[in-house]
Amino acid sequence: MSKIIASAAIRGAHNIVGNAEKKWQEAMDKWSAKEPVGFPNTAYFLPIIYGMLGEKVENLGDMEPILKRCRAMLPPMVKEVHPLPYLAPALDAGMATLFAEEMVEAIRYLENPNFYIQGEDVSDDNIWLGAADDVILRKRGVEFVDGTAPGFAAILGAAPTTEIAANIAQELLEKNLYVFMAGRYNGVSFAEQLVEAGVQIGWPTRLVSFGPDTSAAVFAMGFATRAAMSFGGMEPGDYRKILIYNKDRVFAFVLPMGYVTDEWYANAAGVINWGFPVIADTPIPEVLPTGICTYEHVVSNIPHDEIVAKAVEVRGLKVTVADVPIPVAYGPAFEGERVRGEDIYLECGGGRTAMVEWVTSKRMDEVEDGHVEIIGPDIDSIEPGSRLPLAIVVEVAGREFEEDYEPILERQIHHLINYAQGAMHIGQRDIAWIRVGKGAVEKGFKLEHIGALLHAKIHQDFGRIFDKLQVKLYTEEDKVKDIIEKARTVYSERDARIEGMTDETTETYYSCTLCQSFAPSHVCVVSPERTGLCGSYNWMDCKASFEINPTGPNQPVEKGETIDAKLGQWKGVNDFVFQASRGKIDHYNFYSIINDPMTTCGCCEAIAAVLPMCNGIMTVNREYSGMTPCGMKFTTLAGTIGGGISSPGFVGHGKYNICQRKFIIGDGGLLRIVWMPKMLKEEIADRLNARAEEMGVPNLMDMIADESVGETEEDILPFLEEKGHPALTMDSILG
Repeated sequence: MSKIIASAAIRGAHNIVGNAEKKWQEAMDKWSAKEPVGFPNTAYFLPIIYGMLGEKVENLGDMEPILKRCRAMLPPMVKEVHPLPYLAPALDAGMATLFAEEMVEAIRYLENPNFYIQGEDVSDDNIWLGAADDVILRKRGVEFVDGTAPGFAAILGAAPTTEIAANIAQELLEKNLYVFMAGRYNGVSFAEQLVEAGVQIGWPTRLVSFGPDTSAAVFAMGFATRAAMSFGGMEPGDYRKILIYNKDRVFAFVLPMGYVTDEWYANAAGVINWGFPVIADTPIPEVLPTGICTYEHVVSNIPHDEIVAKAVEVRGLKVTVADVPIPVAYGPAFEGERVRGEDIYLECGGGRTAMVEWVTSKRMDEVEDGHVEIIGPDIDSIEPGSRLPLAIVVEVAGREFEEDYEPILERQIHHLINYAQGAMHIGQRDIAWIRVGKGAVEKGFKLEHIGALLHAKIHQDFGRIFDKLQVKLYTEEDKVKDIIEKARTVYSERDARIEGMTDETTETYYSCTLCQSFAPSHVCVVSPERTGLCGSYNWMDCKASFEINPTGPNQPVEKGETIDAKLGQWKGVNDFVFQASRGKIDHYNFYSIINDPMTTCGCCEAIAAVLPMCNGIMTVNREYSGMTPCGMKFTTLAGTIGGGISSPGFVGHGKYNICQRKFIIGDGGLLRIVWMPKMLKEEIADRLNARAEEMGVPNLMDMIADESVGETEEDILPFLEEKGHPALTMDSILG
């Protein structure tokens, strides 16, 4: 270990801990020991402290023992005659640094609640996002689970120029990495440089501006620590497992840009504990032997045009970048990009014009693989700001291709177009909406490139199930309207086919173990009437996935002998779950929230919970951030049950599942729902009304309370009684 680095890190840690002690005392003098502190909308308190020490910091008074712990962890200052310091004391100093900075940031939230923006997007007045809440953690965590985000780069300071900053950010995004930014160098931050260069920043674009001070780096480490607890099922305080989990599964590295101060060295020593190496653009001392990190710990003096490649090499990341023949950058990192206002060159759909997307199968002799045809005007023949009708028709042929696969491929169009830099896509089917930005057009992007990227990527991801694919894009209004009518007929047939499938008449279900990288004991089994709890996979999706990748996360599960038809339990499913969970779970029920419900991971779209006083259940979607009648917000619920365990009285599920016929039918089904957020009611209204009418209670929607009625059982019970909600006259839900 370099004596220079260790000395600087230890000095920096002493400075940072001293500053935290001062900030804490000032806060104590202003408020009191009982003053609440924390980061907004999270069940993980101050997550680094909670994860490493198992201590819940809920008020100012709780900080005192943590500060004493920091002081005790600090090694003595290194002197000329002091023996050469080793890695361990410097790592201790780094950990104390992160504890102290996390408390400083919590006090900042107390002193100035509006310093950071809550949510995913920056504003014109404020670009600092601060701590990610649990909604963001779970939403973005899915991308680390499924591999669309292999890791993140934490950037401290600023590049020499805005152009260099934009180039580095672009290269990181092209490798599908998140970019977490904190601190300033020479009075400017990397995030501010990106804004100046006209680059969109925020969670949707994976360019996350945490804060202007060095201490904001703790938000990146807190995110990584919460990932281990939320998705990996690690217990708070089990620091060894959390650190190993991050080293092995959360692929991250740190890029300090500019002069490395003692405080920066201290932070670098802290992040090395997680197995995250440091790659600097300045000639600081290096720490090349392996040990805590997979390869080198500190590598320095790397030119800016080589720094991303070097960082990926040192961290050991395996990055897959698709070769897509289009003139703009391409990858999942651009999926959250927005094209707005004066940036719009072309707009199609979204209520402005007619638009439809349709995948249809053809005979082999009807499809010329790779053929892309534009019927009507393309981008190069219109003026900036124009609108066109658009029909995207993907025609597929193959000896192994089945009609059931059409909607699977069709669902890919949304994210595959969004992966193109400068293109924004929303919706699907005949409610799709696309915008193409001026910057993309300046680089040569045209509608024909939509066809090219769809051909390349669908072949790459789904080539096992078809042989040939061609794309036709129509921009003439009469032809677009004609295609919409044809597509709508097919959509109706598809929906009827899926809705017509039942669990009783289907002998093979499908597993999904995609989330086991974060929740090792979680095994999702998907049946026709029990979609995946993430909302992304139904039975047909899993069937197609198995055809594409027979050794992948979606395996056929023969349900076998029926053990309990009412609750939904089968011997074949139990045997599979026991094997796939490595003996942690030996059975669960598909249709019950009370009796051994299915396991839940952190990716669930919604969570249902029993409300005993109302003799029913509530359900809450992840987008809803308010309190619920069970006394917990979604984030707390997910943190409690989302580690791959079966939790009687609670169960995660998809939104679509709510209106499926088998939804908690073992406990009374849909008629048990007494509360859900208004936004969720509106989203599923059509399907809920249809299902309620089928069950003989056509006005059930009006009987279900929401937040406008109340957020406690006591508040909503009179409403339910007034409406005559059927749950009140059903047998006791608790048995």
